[in-house]
Amino acid sequence: MTPAELSRTVLHAVRRAVDEGELSVTVPERAVVAPPGPGGCGDYATSIALQLARAAGRPPRDVAEILRARLLGEQRFTDVVVTGPGFLNLSLRGTASAGLVEEILRTGSRYGHATGFSGTAVRLSCPAEVRAVVVADAVARVLRSQGDFVRVECEGRPAPEWESVLGAEVATRGPRIADRYVTVRPVPAPADPLPLGRDAGRWALLHPAAHDRPRIPGDHLVQRESNPLFRVRYAHARTRALLRNAADLGFHPEPGPVSEAEALIAALGDHPRVLAATATHHTPDRLARHLLAVADAAMPLLPAVLPLGEEKPSAAHRARLALAEAAGTVLAGGLALLGIDAPDHL
Repeated sequence: MTPAELSRTVLHAVRRAVDEGELSVTVPERAVVAPPGPGGCGDYATSIALQLARAAGRPPRDVAEILRARLLGEQRFTDVVVTGPGFLNLSLRGTASAGLVEEILRTGSRYGHATGFSGTAVRLSCPAEVRAVVVADAVARVLRSQGDFVRVECEGRPAPEWESVLGAEVATRGPRIADRYVTVRPVPAPADPLPLGRDAGRWALLHPAAHDRPRIPGDHLVQRESNPLFRVRYAHARTRALLRNAADLGFHPEPGPVSEAEALIAALGDHPRVLAATATHHTPDRLARHLLAVADAAMPLLPAVLPLGEEKPSAAHRARLALAEAAGTVLAGGLALLGIDAPDHL
C-alpha cells in the first residue's frame, strides 16, 4: 500500500465516522502518513486525530479511538495502535509490500511525481556562485516533479562550465511574474568542484545541508563504502545485475510479500513524502540522504535474491527480485532529480 493509498484509507475512516454521526468535522482533502516517530510503532503513523480534535470538540485520543475502530476493520492492517497524544500507528499486512512494489514498477522513475500541473509558477533566483547554481537547478527539478512550473534565474553571469560540466541550467533574466519567489543561497563551495566531473561534483554540492560547507574534493570519486555516492550507485547497479542474472536463470520479478525487509519497504513507501518535502523546503540534501537510506536498507536484501546452488527459483525469490527492482527504480529516479547518472554497471 502506498502512502497515497493509506491517506485515502484514513480519510475514508473519517468520512464514515462523520456519516455515522460520531464526528462532526469537515473531511480534509489529505491525511499525512509517514514512518512513526519516537514512541511510535508499526509501519506508518498519522496525526489526523490531532488535526481534527479542535473542530470535533473532543480530545485527540477520543478522535483517534473512533478512527481506530474503523481502521481495524480494514483487512490491510494487522493492527492499529494509538500512541502519545493521539497518533494512529498502522501496521500493514505482508501483502502491502506487494502493492507498493507494483505501484513503483508501474510508475517507474516517476514514482512520487505529481500527475499534472499544480497550478503554481515558481521563480528561483540564486547568486552567480557554483554551489548556489547547482542547488537551484536541483530544486527546480524536484519542484517540476511535483507539478510546478519553474524558471531559474542567476543574479549574475554563471560560468559556462557550470552548465557544460555540471549540467546546471539557469537563465540570466526572465519574466518577473510568478506565484512564488524563492531565493537559493547555500554556503558557497570552498573550492572548484569542476575537477570532480558532473556526478561527483553535483553530489559534493548537494549532499550537505545548505548551511554546511561542502567537502571538495573529499572522497567523492573513491569506490568504497565510506563514499555515500558510491553506496547509492552501487546499490542501484547491484539491483540491475540481479535482474540480468535472474533472466539468465529463467525467472523474472513478481511482487509478493517479503519478510525481513521492513526498513526497505518503509523507505520506499516514504519516497513520495520526501519528494514533496524536498520541493516544499527547497532542500535537495533531504533527497540525497533519503537515497542513501534506501541504498543502505536494500543491501542486506540483495544476497538473498538469487537461488543458491541447486535451489530452484521460488515465489519468494521472485518477490525479493521485484522488491530489489523497485529499490533500484527509486534510486535511479531520485538520482536523476539530483542531476546525477545511475549507471547499470560499476
